[in-house]
Amino acid sequence: MTSSTPRVCVAFDGEAFRGDAEALAAILGLPLATGPDDAPLHLTVSAAGLSLSLTGPDTPGPVRVDFISGRLGYRQARISPRGESLARAVGLRGNERPSVVDATAGLGRDAFVLASLGCRVTLVEREPVIAALLEDGLARAAGQPGLADAVARMHLVQGNARDYLSALDETARPDVVYMDPMYPHRDKSALVKKEMRVFRALAGDDADAPEILAAALRVARRRVVVKRPARAEPLGGRRPGHRIPGKTTRFDVYVKG
Repeated sequence: MTSSTPRVCVAFDGEAFRGDAEALAAILGLPLATGPDDAPLHLTVSAAGLSLSLTGPDTPGPVRVDFISGRLGYRQARISPRGESLARAVGLRGNERPSVVDATAGLGRDAFVLASLGCRVTLVEREPVIAALLEDGLARAAGQPGLADAVARMHLVQGNARDYLSALDETARPDVVYMDPMYPHRDKSALVKKEMRVFRALAGDDADAPEILAAALRVARRRVVVKRPARAEPLGGRRPGHRIPGKTTRFDVYVKG
């Protein structure tokens, strides 16, 4: 990719979606796609909503935010605070539902689980293209009777989480700040699941995650929760108060005094 090659182009699946694609390209400041090889990533407008995909041979399928069907839809129908390690990590107990800032929203899966359990969740996503995917997924889910209440408890902010947290005044401080940062994968030959392959091509790793953690610890009223690989070192070398372990991931919990 040369310096003049755009990182992302906006594509459309049929002329019926050209107008929507042009409008989205203008909002994001991205060019329209003219062919399959004009950018490493295509953000595509179609009847199924927005999707993001790598171009070229041997690439994974498209990534989209889908709260309605698939794995997340199945999970949402069976969510119980007792059965969710995430719920225990953020401190759900009885009828208490803390306010949460998800500082690394990504595809919004954990935020949606917390909103389905009754929490009000602010999703902060720095990458405008990923934020566009989230906005599209939330809009589609809002039209589903079984999901509308959860979506109404979710508020999307596009911006840098460190700056967002640092700018909060006393009245806006959340009970909990949740983080699930991307981390450098050490095994170069391992097949990273498609979402991570696409996200890394778009935004790289979250190199400033320790700084976001520091801001979160200053702002959160009750606790900060960081999702980590099961065997990874704690983020930024900060030891948590306790951990909730799992087979492949764990939750590091920093309880405020």
